Amino acid sequence: MDTGELIQVLAADAKRPRTSLPSTWWCAASFAIVLAAIVFYATVGLRPDIATAVGTLRVLFKFALMLTLAGTAFGALRMLSRPEGNWRRALPLLAAAPALLIAAVVLELMSVPRETWSERAMGASNVYCTILIMMIGIGPLSLFLLALRHGAPTSPRISGAVAGLLAGGISATIYALHCTDDSPLFVAVWYGMALAGLAVLGSIAAPRLARW
Repeated sequence: MDTGELIQVLAADAKRPRTSLPSTWWCAASFAIVLAAIVFYATVGLRPDIATAVGTLRVLFKFALMLTLAGTAFGALRMLSRPEGNWRRALPLLAAAPALLIAAVVLELMSVPRETWSERAMGASNVYCTILIMMIGIGPLSLFLLALRHGAPTSPRISGAVAGLLAGGISATIYALHCTDDSPLFVAVWYGMALAGLAVLGSIAAPRLARW
């Protein structure tokens, strides 16, 4: 190939339409939700009392908490996927869900007898819950790490950890349709472990999968 042909090939490649970064993120989020829902229904499905449970304050709080986490992590990850993205600017967004959870835990500790704290924190499906949230979240995490390749994150490990939190927020929201342990103490311990696990996986995998 001579120089003229090379220039023509490069020019043709430059003219090919590329998917915008915002579109990439919205597509990744949509596919992540669908994938998580498929894995959820293929493995566990809805809790038996879902019709009445969704009207209780603790169940509604679980959904609100995890949707808050997913929404703020999505915003933070989009910010971090750009070269000008700064992880310090993302911290206020990511602080919203932990602040809600801390407030709920404090209220729980104040409203129930001390002797029930341990029982509420352990629940009936602790390790099972953690494993399933992580299992449902692996697919979405992979999609978000691949979407990072379309951006230009300057802190891949931090971006990967936030991708893990986003994947965890989606998977935990969907898993809450099955989980019968509704105490904020249980959510703080066992959901928290699953979210931390996905964040660690994202942080480890991002430098390889999200290279640009």
